[in-house]
Amino acid sequence: MYEIQGRPAGSQTALLLIDVINTLDFPGAAELIRESRALARRIARLAARARAAHVPVVYVNDNFGRWRSDWRQVIEVCLAESSPGREMAARLQPHPEDYFVLKPRHSGFYSTTLDLLLRDLDVGTVVLAGVATDVCILFTANDAYMRGYRVIVPSDCVAAESRSRSTDALAQIRSVLKARTPTSRGVRLRASRRRKGASADA
Repeated sequence: MYEIQGRPAGSQTALLLIDVINTLDFPGAAELIRESRALARRIARLAARARAAHVPVVYVNDNFGRWRSDWRQVIEVCLAESSPGREMAARLQPHPEDYFVLKPRHSGFYSTTLDLLLRDLDVGTVVLAGVATDVCILFTANDAYMRGYRVIVPSDCVAAESRSRSTDALAQIRSVLKARTPTSRGVRLRASRRRKGASADA
């Protein structure tokens, strides 16, 4: 197997919240909708820990094909009463100090400013949480690995259209991308002494 030689890792960690602002209005989303309440609680706790440790929280979110939208409009659509994902979106709304990157496709790095933002923040480790494990989490983790980032995916902070699909994707993330997939309790976030950032160990 080829080993990816990326750029030297930075000293900081960032928490990437993938597609957590979501209508969940698509075929096959029934299990995601059922799991979204508990999933949102776990992600909210992880995000609160990250903010307390001065770890950058970056929302990496689909634009749902709304090419004239900005992130505020995406949030507004997902908070509509008709949105099945409304409760999750309401619980996980960004804080003023957070970052928001809109993506047009599955990977958070494809045709976005995410890599430039992470480089500017001196990030070397990314912690990925959100949906769906076997699509946008997997694609973003792959592109992070290709760019030399250390990848951590808390197994209880991701979900897919079925548990088997999520389990299979996590196994691939571990074996191919050399990533760690502990529970969120096993992700230790520590404030950096050098600047307002942090490191994560799993």
